[in-house]
Amino acid sequence: MAQNGKKYRSASERRELGKPYEASKAIDLVKQMSFAKFDETVEVAIRLGVDPRHADQVVRGTVVLPEGTGKTMRVLVIAAGAKVQEAQDAGADYVGTEYLAKIKEGWLDFDVLIATPDQMGQLGQLGRVLGPRGLMPNPKAGTVTFDVAKAVKESKGGKIEFRVDKGGNVHAPIGKVSFGPEQLATNLAALMDTIVRSKPSAAKGVYIRNVAISSSMGPGVTIDTTPYR
Repeated sequence: MAQNGKKYRSASERRELGKPYEASKAIDLVKQMSFAKFDETVEVAIRLGVDPRHADQVVRGTVVLPEGTGKTMRVLVIAAGAKVQEAQDAGADYVGTEYLAKIKEGWLDFDVLIATPDQMGQLGQLGRVLGPRGLMPNPKAGTVTFDVAKAVKESKGGKIEFRVDKGGNVHAPIGKVSFGPEQLATNLAALMDTIVRSKPSAAKGVYIRNVAISSSMGPGVTIDTTPYR
């Protein structure tokens, strides 16, 4: 741990704490300050001027990152009939209603769960297992749908879901350290555009309060919020 602490402190010296940087410069710094031996995820933390205790100020949604997430997503589709073949053709990893029993037994080797609306009655019984892990399908996230082909392709192609937490913050991945600066900048722009367009009408005052970017293990860099106002 001491060695990691030293690496973290050394990396931190590359940026000026609290100084807001232009997005492209912040991305460059994050890549420079990455010191882990694995390909770290690049994450964005956005503090919003909303009060999530009020239902009309909850910010949530999805965005397809144009450059992908850098992660191979394992997709499970709970469907029957012709939708099984449709999901398989679209590239789903696991398809079928038989997986309901496997989930009950504790199997959770997937990253995204898509279900057709007619299967939600049975899935509802698994809420205690799926809910806390963020795996329960949701119409707003596009994971409860009869258009399973589109849902599978989007999940495989870089679709992420975001939701404001109790503190008014949104955390989201925008790629890997191994991504080129332009790829990360493109994904960041897509995320921020979606967040800005998701502003609740009930939110008053400054909406985008603070934006910081970091790698999984590295120090954070503050991004200038001017372009998002």
